[in-house]
This record gives sequence, C-alpha cells and structure tokens, in this order.
Amino acid sequence: MERLTSLIPDELKRVIGRSAPENLTMTSSLLLDFLRPLPQFQQVIRELTDPDLALCRKSKEAALGSKQKGNECFMKGDYVEALSFYSHALRHAPANSEMDVNLVATLYVNRASTMHKLGLLQECIRDCNRAISIFPAYVKAWYRRGKANASLKDYKHATHDLEVAVSMEDNPSRKSQIKGELSIVLSESSSSNEIGMVSNNGEDEKVDSLAQSKALVLQCVSSPHKGRGLTSAHDIPPASLVHHEEPLAAILLKSCRETHCHFCFDELPADILFCPSCTIPVYCSKNCQEQAFGKHDTYLSKTNLATDLEKHVMNAILANPTRSTGEDICSNHILEHRHECGGAHWSAVLPPDIVLAARLIVTSIEKCKASGTIFNPLDYLDFVHNYAQNPSVSKLELHVYAIVLLYCLHQYYNSDFPLSGASVAQVKVAQAIYSRGSLFNHSCQPNVHAYFLSRTLFVRSVEVVPAWCPLELSYGPQAGELDLQGRQKLLEEQYSFQCRCSSCSELNLSDLVMNSFRCVRPYCLGAVLEATHYKRLESNFLQVSNASGTFKLSLPLLSSKKDISDVARMLLHERGANSHIAAGHCMSCGSCCDLECSTAGSKSSLANIQRLKDSLDSDQIPDAFVSEMLSSLSHLRSVRHPYSKIVAEADDNVAEAFVRIGELKLAVQHCVASIEILEKLYGSNHIVMGHELMKLASIQLCTGDRTATLSSIDRVESIFLLYYGSHVDRIFPHLKVLRTEAERLAS
Repeated sequence: MERLTSLIPDELKRVIGRSAPENLTMTSSLLLDFLRPLPQFQQVIRELTDPDLALCRKSKEAALGSKQKGNECFMKGDYVEALSFYSHALRHAPANSEMDVNLVATLYVNRASTMHKLGLLQECIRDCNRAISIFPAYVKAWYRRGKANASLKDYKHATHDLEVAVSMEDNPSRKSQIKGELSIVLSESSSSNEIGMVSNNGEDEKVDSLAQSKALVLQCVSSPHKGRGLTSAHDIPPASLVHHEEPLAAILLKSCRETHCHFCFDELPADILFCPSCTIPVYCSKNCQEQAFGKHDTYLSKTNLATDLEKHVMNAILANPTRSTGEDICSNHILEHRHECGGAHWSAVLPPDIVLAARLIVTSIEKCKASGTIFNPLDYLDFVHNYAQNPSVSKLELHVYAIVLLYCLHQYYNSDFPLSGASVAQVKVAQAIYSRGSLFNHSCQPNVHAYFLSRTLFVRSVEVVPAWCPLELSYGPQAGELDLQGRQKLLEEQYSFQCRCSSCSELNLSDLVMNSFRCVRPYCLGAVLEATHYKRLESNFLQVSNASGTFKLSLPLLSSKKDISDVARMLLHERGANSHIAAGHCMSCGSCCDLECSTAGSKSSLANIQRLKDSLDSDQIPDAFVSEMLSSLSHLRSVRHPYSKIVAEADDNVAEAFVRIGELKLAVQHCVASIEILEKLYGSNHIVMGHELMKLASIQLCTGDRTATLSSIDRVESIFLLYYGSHVDRIFPHLKVLRTEAERLAS
C-alpha cells in the first residue's frame, strides 16, 4: 500500500495521525474522498478484485500438468513427491462439467493409491469415498477402497467394494485380477479370527462434547484501573472450566496456510481438501470445508448402469457411507470464506488482521440480514479504545487498508455495505475475535489459563479463586519469565497499557533474583543487582529518606514468596536498612561485590557454553568437552545468584548438549538443577514446570530409570490437569506415549 500512502498530502496525514476514536468517521471520510477519484487507487482495487487478474483461479491446465508430474513420481516409486503433485492438481482442478469431475475423481484415486503405498490407509479410504461420491461408476475407486479395507482387515467392506468393482469392470484381464483379489479377501475373511479395524470411511468428527459442557456464570464488572473485567459470585475451585467460546471471526496466519486447516486450525492430514471455487484455503475435512464455504453442489458424472448393477452399487454405498460424519451446518452459521471467493484474491494479499476484520464485518452484516435489521458500522466502534495510543504511521496505514477493504467488500455486498466513512472506521475491530473472552483482564500472575482446541477458546482456573475476585489471565509475559521492566515494555508495546497487577506493584522474588549476582559471602543468599536493575527497583518500589539516608518501601512487599527474606532481608526490616544498600551491594547483608569482574566472568562463561554447544554441529568437538562445559557452568554459578534464571537457562543448555553426546546421566542432573531454580521463580505447579518436567521424563526414559520417569510423568500430569483438565491427552498425546514406554521398562 506504499504507493497509495505516498500520494496522500502531508496535511491529511497529520490530521489522521492526530485522530482519536471519536473522529474516525470524519478522518476516514476525508481519506476516502481523496483516494476515490485517483487512477492509481482504482488500479489497486482492480488488481485485488477483478477475476480476470486473480491468481487464485482454478486451472485445468495446471491440474493436468501436476497430475502428469505425479504419475512420473509414482512410476519411479517416489510416493511422497507424487502425493504432493496430486494434491497440487486437486487444488487447481475445476469441477464444473462431467469432464472436470472425471479428472477430479481420477486425481482422488491416484492420490489414494499413493497413500496406500505410504501406509496411510484411512486417508486412502477417504479419498476413494470422495471419488465415488462424484463418479459412482469409477471402477478403480471401488477397487482401491476394497484393497485398503482389506489392509485394515475390514473384510466385510472389502468384499462389498471388490464385488462392485468386479460387476462394473468390462476389461477381461482386469476383471480376472479383481476376482483374484476378491478370492484372497474371502479366504482371509473366513480363516481370520481377528477383529477388523473399523475404518472411518467418513470425515473425522471434530465436535468435542466437553465444549458443550456448562461453564460458570460470570459477571462483568468495572474497576478504575483496568476497566471492564470478569468475576464470579461464587468461589471457584482449581482446574474448573470457567469459560468456553467460539470466535466471532478467525483467520489463519500466512506462515501456517500450507500446514494447518483454514477453518479448525488443526494440522493438515495427507488427504487435504480445497475450496471448490478458488485455490487459496485448504481444509482437513469435508466438514471444515463446508463450515467455511457452505455445501457445494458438485457436478456428478452421468452413469448408465444396469438395474441390477445399480442396485448392487447402492447397497455398497450404504455399506460404506461417503458423506461427512461431522455435524450439519446450522441455519444461522456464517460462512466465513464465501465472500472472499468468486475469483478475487484480495484475501490472499492483504494482511491477516485486515482479512480478519472483513470476516468480523461480514458476520455482523449476515446477522443483521438474518434478523431483518439495518447494518450500522458505528455500533462496533466500541472496540477501538486503544486506537489513540497507535503511532501516526500505524493510524495512516490502518486508514488506507480500511478503505481498500471497504471496496473489496462492496464488490460482494453492493448496497448492503455502503461506501462511507462510517464503514471504513469499523475495520479496526479486527482485534476483537472472542466477544466474551476479550473481557478477561491481564495479570503477570494469572489465576486462570486460556488455551484453544481448534477454534474454541477454553479458560480454566489454576488456583482457588474467591468469590468476586477478578478472573485474570496472562496476555503473554508472566512473573518469572521476564523481569518487571521487560513485562511492562512488552505490554505497553503490544497492548498499550501499563500493568498494575500484584506482580508489578509488589516486590517479588523473581524480579529480585532472575538477573542478579551472588553475594561474596559464602552462605549468604542476598541478591546483588547491577546499576540498571537497581534503578528499576528503586524507581518502582523504593524511595530514599533524605533525613536518615535509609530506604523505605513505597509499595507493599509480596510476602507469599518465602525466600524473599533471604535475598532482600534489609528491605523487610526498615530499621536495619542503611546506606550500603545500593547497586553492587548485597541486599541482605550489605557486602560489596565487584560488579565489573562478575559481569565479565558471567559473559565469558555463557560464551564458552554456547561455543561448546555450537561445536556439536561441526566435526570439531573438543576432547575435553565435558570438563570444559562443567568448568564454565561452575564459574557461572560462582558469580550469578543461585536462583538466577541465567543459571537455569545455562543448566538447560548444558543438559541438551549432554543428551546430544550421549551423557544421559549428566543431562538428567543438569535438567533437574534447572528445574529446581525455575521452581523458585515460577512455583512448583506452574505450567512452565510441566513442560520442563516432560523434558526431564524424556531423558530419564532414555536412561532406563523407570521409577524416576514415572515420578516425573506423574508430576507433569498433575500440573497439566490443573491447566487443561480432561483435554490433556488431546493436547499432549506424547505424554501418554511416554507413560506407556516407561511402564514397559523393567522394574
């Protein structure tokens, strides 16, 4: 959009740069009136919306070219590459005539054959189903599905499929071959006592029954510092499902467009599906495809079968249903991709947050049409309360994108979405995805945890939350992860507010020690801060008394951390404080530390650890690798505080290096040492501890220590159950694999 921005007069840029939410309609109208008559602007809109210029059109030529490449790879035995080419062909193949449908059916069966070779049997069957649904007389589809069902030992369905294939095949040689396959299946079926694997011949069902369970009734309240927030009138036990919600609108990031489903956001299977009208989105199932685009009336191939054969085919179809097992689309469901189709490719070009804004607008328009009300963009301007904090450049960019998006939507909706300044102003609601979920405020020590299963937002309590206590989740940074200044800076940059949660307004252990140095006295746990860190502490929590020269706390001291009295004893007891408490001095005993020497030693040790770790990627691993690594780590510990996160991260790096060279017992020791420090910073039940303990369990499993591995897994499960409830197995399938492997170890 730089070419449009460069055309805007400086005075109009200044007006937009000074704009606030209350005058967005005015500034948007001014820019719209300026850009509308410009040929350059009309050219940009034409490039984004003209079907003849679109890059996302279906192309039979492109499909045939990819099909040929897939065939060549298949003949050479390169099945992975063949699978990629057949999928690419399906992406571009149109389905608007009988000839097109026959091509699509052929591509499905070719891809099914490739997946059969790769052992992807369920995916193979689903592609055969798709071919049969549009071309019921396609012999190869029935044959391939019969072979896949036989591989799954599902002999009943395999027999049905092969019988249909035999009945329809006209070529004597191929008919004889299929009869031979059928005889083998019948023989194995009669002699086998195994229970066949049930094939999922339909699409995967993606409905989570837990998503339908009742969450707590939450109250919306307001506070002077944080505005609106959520709370409950009742005490909430730990691990309770507090809230779940489907999004108003959602968009996949560009970096994930080829790896994840564009509707549910799950990772894509091998048998991916595409939009029936364009080449942009990809889906993991027919259910997701229909949820995004709607049911598509595919052209069916005409077949002239004998009456008895047609009856046989219908019986086999009923025995192997080809329709989706997903839920039917609700009548009031908003199809989020349909307005982006029709040959235009603007949704692939514009930034994801702008496309998300369009989807949210479309949701509003469709709801208004369904209820018979008139769509009014001004009803949604409540979502732009952070707009004033944006820099001038961002405001101008948003205005330009909003006007471009306005024209793109107008191409689809015409009079239902007028070309006006008010319509332009609404685009900023792109950040409002979950209407109720957006009311949860932030805390650097949250009492609830948010996570996602596909598109659904879930919020669970991670501790006892008393009645009417604010329910607060983390927007990203937490105490223990970043120090106070780091958290404040990130929240200011990304969310335009200064955090005033308990961790940012009360002194806590992690902010004191995570970047601090060790006291020179051997048994003192006092923290020694650098000048920069000390100034942050002083400006946020301390004030100097001019009369006595002693420090006083200007904000409450967080007493829930039992170790704080060891690292900052002088701050707890005001009368004992003295002028020695300063940068480079121990905050517990007042001893002076040589910061210059300690800083240099710390940097040198970290550099050596990183150098040794990097050497593992080359053929020049030092002979004294282990001793050098341990020596560097020992020197780092001699200058950094025992609870320093810098030491914890160094221990973790050392553990990773030892795993790579096969020193598993040493790796376990340093992984445990890192975890012990992180427990001081985060607490023993924090989600970070769950991830670190799962890493430890993986290393312990490799050492063959069954008891230690199972003990670590037990702790991981107890932590993850707190944060994810019964969704643990779905989110962390590797955890179940770890337990299974550990239980197989000899006691």
